[in-house]
Amino acid sequence: MLFSFTFAFAQDVKNQLNPVNYGVTSLAIAPDARAGGLGDVGAATDPDVNSQFWNPAKYPFCISRAGFSLNYTPWLRRLVNDIDLANITGYYRLGEYDALSGSLRYFSLGEVIATEDLTIKPYEMAFDVAYSRMLSETFSAAVALRYIRSDLGWNDDGTSPGNAFAADIAMYHNGYLNLGRRECQLGWGINISNIGSKISYDGGNTSEFLPTNLRFGLSFLIPFDDYNTLTLAGDLNKLLVITRPTMEQYIKETGADKEDYAGYRAWLEGEGYYNVGAITGIFKSFSDAPGGFKEELQEIQWSVGAEYSYNNQFFVRAGYHYEHPNKGNRKYFTIGAGFKMSVFAIDAGYVISTAQSNPLDQTLRLSLSFDMDGIRDLLGKRR
Repeated sequence: MLFSFTFAFAQDVKNQLNPVNYGVTSLAIAPDARAGGLGDVGAATDPDVNSQFWNPAKYPFCISRAGFSLNYTPWLRRLVNDIDLANITGYYRLGEYDALSGSLRYFSLGEVIATEDLTIKPYEMAFDVAYSRMLSETFSAAVALRYIRSDLGWNDDGTSPGNAFAADIAMYHNGYLNLGRRECQLGWGINISNIGSKISYDGGNTSEFLPTNLRFGLSFLIPFDDYNTLTLAGDLNKLLVITRPTMEQYIKETGADKEDYAGYRAWLEGEGYYNVGAITGIFKSFSDAPGGFKEELQEIQWSVGAEYSYNNQFFVRAGYHYEHPNKGNRKYFTIGAGFKMSVFAIDAGYVISTAQSNPLDQTLRLSLSFDMDGIRDLLGKRR
């Protein structure tokens, strides 16, 4: 009987819902519709104005000298109508080999009725700048710095808005490979984002990890002729945040009651979960899952996408994103389309969830981008 109980508990630990917890969740939301139509793939795809979120090291490979974009993402639209993410991104190439870029995101959580006499408007925002440089004809690297503010709106009883700072480190390689008579483009990219301090809403008594994330991607562009191309791409993601010990672990180790939530929180503090530093948490995140190596593999999300382009003006996209059921169960297909002119480009992405847990299910995302070289040429013709 004792052996059966131990085996059953071990199986339960390995198969229970145990997502990785972190604060400022909006930092993990993809802002643009192009990557959104590709299943949230973007670490190694062709450089564009929205590379700041996916891999800022791609900017030196942009053809245009400068550009900026406006992105809008509704959130939980099937339930409420006032939660959304707005994002502005831009870049400027300083020369042939380096670039500056930046973005501002604002995540509105709508209006929340706290009491009969009080309505609060919580929000999260982040501002970042990045410097990227080509280190060879095919390889580049970038560093980004980010300021983060999260205001939950309820600033009484010792609570206050949280502030944090973070950095990104990214690399990108863009080379060519001959496949028959075709010269194909092969790229890979890596981005470690949101490396920084933890965020606290109670003066530092307790704090939450930022969504530090390791993203690795591959892309392969196949030109069929001078007008038609197909890009295949994929990303792997691993949150570099330690897994919170579960209530079941607490009960097993202490023999406590199932409803002893105060004791569970005190146990977490004693175990060092809340006291683990952000950098220490990055290294511990590879080997701390209660279910062992099997659960560590469950924490890896993957995405694949395909983009067909005609004359680099018309685009059709599709993709798929997978997250293990024990870690959040966000599984969904995406479709998208885009239209590009010399001055501007417009993209749209649509999410079709295969699990009920995705807050973007049946949501249309939009992006509007502007090419400064195209605008300059247009104004020059008007003269």
